[in-house]
Amino acid sequence: MATYWDPFQEMDRLFSSFASNARQSGAMPMDLFRTGDHYVLSMDLPGVDPGTIDVSVEDRTLTVRAERTQRSDADAQWLVRERSTGTFARQLTVGRGLALDRISASYADGVLSLTIPVSEDAKPRKIEVAHAAGSTPIGQGSSESHQTIES
Repeated sequence: MATYWDPFQEMDRLFSSFASNARQSGAMPMDLFRTGDHYVLSMDLPGVDPGTIDVSVEDRTLTVRAERTQRSDADAQWLVRERSTGTFARQLTVGRGLALDRISASYADGVLSLTIPVSEDAKPRKIEVAHAAGSTPIGQGSSESHQTIES
C-alpha cells in the first residue's frame, strides 16, 4: 500500500517563546505549496527592515526571525496603535526528504519567499528489473518439464 508523505506535516508545531499569544502568531502568516521538485513558502512580513530578516536551519528546524521597529515621533499623539513591533520569530519543523542546504530566499513587497527543493533521494525514480540471459520466459518451458497427470 502506497502512502503519501508530506515533509511539512509537523512543520508548524513549534513557535518562539511568545507562541502562546495568538495575536503574535498571526504576525507572520504564511502560505506553503509544492510545485514540481520544490516547496514554496511565502511569509508576510510587512514593514520589516530587510536587514533584520534571518533565516536559519538547525537539524530539522527552520527558523525565520525579523524585526519591525517602533516609530518614534516624539510629538506624535497616537489614536490607534494596532501594528505589532519588536522581534518576531517562527520555527517550523520539517521532515526528511528536503535539500535544506539549497534553500533560497528573497524578500519583496513585504513578502519573504523561501524555495525549498526536494532532495534527490526523495524524488520518485524508476527501477529497472534486469533478467538473466538465457532464462526461459514463464509459459514457454521445454516439453520435458511438463507432466501430464491422468486419472
